Amino acid sequence: MPIPILATKLHLPQPRPNGVARPHLIARFEAAQHCGLRLISAPAGFGKSSLLSEWQANTQQQVAWLALDEGDNEPSRFFSYLIHAIQTIVPTLGVAALRLIQTQPNAIEQALISLINELSGRNETINLVLDDYHVIENHALDQALSFLLEHLPAELRLIIATREDPNLPLARLRARGQLHELRSADLRFSLAEAQQFLNNAMHLELSGAEVAALEARTEGWIAGLQLAGLSMQHQTDRPSFIASFTGSHHFVMDYLLEEVLQHQPPAIQQFLLHSSILNRMCGSLCDALLPNNERTGQSTLEYLEQANMFIVALDHERRWYRYHHLFGELLRQRLQRSLAQQTTPSLEALHIRASNWFEHNELEIEAFEHAAAANAIERAERLIEGKRVPLQFQGALLPIMYWLQGLPTSVFNQHPSLWVTAASVWLATGQVNGIEQRLQAAEQALATHEQGPKEQDLIGRIAAIRGTLALSQNDANAIIAQSERALAYLALDNLSFRTSTVWKLGYAYQLQDQRNAAKQAYEQAINIGQRSGNLVTVLLASIGLGNLQESDNRLTLAAATYQQVLSACSQLGLPAANCGAELGLARIYYQSNQLDLAEQHYQRALQAAQLLQHTDREVACQVVKARLLIAQGQLEQASLLLEQAQIAAQQHRHSTQPAKIAAEQVRIHLLRGQIQAAQQLAQNHNLAISQAQVYLAQQQPSAALAVLKPALEQAQANGWHDHQLWLSSIQCLGLAALGEHGQALQMLTKMLLHAEAKGFVRLFLDHGSAMQNLLASINPQSAQAAYRDFLLSQFAHENPKQLYPAAPSLLDLLSQREREVLELIAQGHSNQAICQQLHLALDTVKGHNRRIFEKLQVQRRTEAVARARELGLLSQ
Repeated sequence: MPIPILATKLHLPQPRPNGVARPHLIARFEAAQHCGLRLISAPAGFGKSSLLSEWQANTQQQVAWLALDEGDNEPSRFFSYLIHAIQTIVPTLGVAALRLIQTQPNAIEQALISLINELSGRNETINLVLDDYHVIENHALDQALSFLLEHLPAELRLIIATREDPNLPLARLRARGQLHELRSADLRFSLAEAQQFLNNAMHLELSGAEVAALEARTEGWIAGLQLAGLSMQHQTDRPSFIASFTGSHHFVMDYLLEEVLQHQPPAIQQFLLHSSILNRMCGSLCDALLPNNERTGQSTLEYLEQANMFIVALDHERRWYRYHHLFGELLRQRLQRSLAQQTTPSLEALHIRASNWFEHNELEIEAFEHAAAANAIERAERLIEGKRVPLQFQGALLPIMYWLQGLPTSVFNQHPSLWVTAASVWLATGQVNGIEQRLQAAEQALATHEQGPKEQDLIGRIAAIRGTLALSQNDANAIIAQSERALAYLALDNLSFRTSTVWKLGYAYQLQDQRNAAKQAYEQAINIGQRSGNLVTVLLASIGLGNLQESDNRLTLAAATYQQVLSACSQLGLPAANCGAELGLARIYYQSNQLDLAEQHYQRALQAAQLLQHTDREVACQVVKARLLIAQGQLEQASLLLEQAQIAAQQHRHSTQPAKIAAEQVRIHLLRGQIQAAQQLAQNHNLAISQAQVYLAQQQPSAALAVLKPALEQAQANGWHDHQLWLSSIQCLGLAALGEHGQALQMLTKMLLHAEAKGFVRLFLDHGSAMQNLLASINPQSAQAAYRDFLLSQFAHENPKQLYPAAPSLLDLLSQREREVLELIAQGHSNQAICQQLHLALDTVKGHNRRIFEKLQVQRRTEAVARARELGLLSQ
């Protein structure tokens, strides 16, 4: 869900027409444009924003501006605004990064990488100003910005204005010459600047001595000089005022605020105090806040600007304004004191008026924030739901968390939806601990309420959240139970929860190998998601369909599905879907023996997996990488990687991965000749294919076939085509090892027909020299000869390993009597002549012929002779 963007936060502020020019500071600032970070750090009122405003109005460089406020501590909101600021210069920059942030708020680093890559190579540099960075208190944002600074391209330069030093690697940047700093000592007005400001801008006509006294009292503090100038406009005894103008900044500000306010008309005083609750304001908002004011909100704002009343225009049209932060803080302190002496309007009433205006103008987050400030529980509870999507998915996670943290348990119990919202919000931030306790508290609270439609929907949400918790542990039974409960209770129009719940059902069915049920659930999720605009769930369900297509051996179709997902991800951005698609393509390219392409997709899958928390995707990537390493003969590296994957799977309880890890470890043991270790591992995990491979390595083909038979019957009964193919490949080798060469070749020939159509190569190569020998025995005149030759050519580049003892040759498989019969056939003897020469019955000779033809994969005498000569089975 896109985060609403207030355009006025991105507008370049205009310099005041009567401001004091500061060319020496501008020159210093311009000279430092090579630095990655230019920092202006000084207390409130030292002219940081004014200096930047003057600079941007005169520079030839491209400048993007972002005015920060407390709400920007939400990472997704902060970086959405940051990218929109850059887009005021180049609208096409950062589209993919922005979509990634909007759909996966935790993927900040990946979004920054995308943005950095886009910026690199541009012809012009963008200067990005972050004004009032001191409002940022979220350490995660400091870390993300540090990452950006560490990898900052030459095409982007950061400028930060702040009241306090940010938690960034300033020392390191300073040592590298990548930091330029302006501080309060640089920004304070000189005597000449103070005189120009007080006499030219404020029109006070002070003597040089009086200016010097004020400059000394304020130590060049610009806001102090401005407040003093406003107060002195109404003073008859200026020397006495200047003499008494002393004390720390806080006391001076309190005093001067009293002086400024008391000389304003009552209506202006009331306007200043009441509007101080707003972070930003426009005329119609002020009219709603003060309906009985004697003048319009717009005209009052214009009057305040003309009177230098610490008000800042946020746009060129002068529609939106804000107070100087320090001035606004003092106004709010004064408001608290004044409201304590009145009965109407209360502070809560003012916030409700503001909330109503913001809601009417479809600014849902601001409407909620004022409702929360008014402690209007029911209103805030309703606004959190949003008109289409809950506010926590619109970038308001932190405001909602802060509000909920301040509520007593009694309020949660009176409003069970708040327990559910809290669980959803904390889960969205990855804080799993405590979620179940909140859900239980919600259920207890619901038990005391009448069970209307709203309560029924809450029960469904509770179940849906529990299903998400079970998803991270691949607990299929819990996912299904909770998801089915969720769908039974969720309101029909609650498409956000219903779509994701149906997708979770598909995932659980797939874990249980209920592939038809999984397919139906994925298709339903895609259908609902497309109708409701829930593209995130559409992509995740599409990944599930791709997995099923892989399982059905439709590799080409699966690859197309994954490519479609990646195409959507490039615009939307979603690490979970991106990882799933890249990993699927890595598996498919591995099967087609395009190992370089498989490696590329594995690397991209791993990058996406590392952005995901509480999933088994990184372990799944390691398993694929291990297969690549084994294929390249790097057994030591593969073994170490699998050990790491095994430890991670155990620590995080990734239940579906240990068996896959063990299967690859069995292959490594067999390639190393460590048969006992392989046997133990295969038995511990009850892996039919691995157990059969071990039996073949122990030269026990009958035992291998016995293990394969029930597994193959189960795969055939359930339509598990991937299992059937792999089991059949082992069965071929088992039959050949048992001496049933003809049957083995007949089965292998059928496999080739299927494998060629689907693109399987590693299916054969991974069995090593035993499969190579069996392939070489296939009649080169058969229909599958071309693919057989292609596979043998792949073996030539493979340096195949020996997983199992070499299968007996055809010469060994032919009995002594069969070899005698074959020699006589080659000499042109008829069956009757062979009977007479070998003293055999005719039926016996025909039986020998049938077995010879079967083993040689031929149907006629002439074909048998030709095939025997090709294989060197004849004495002449």
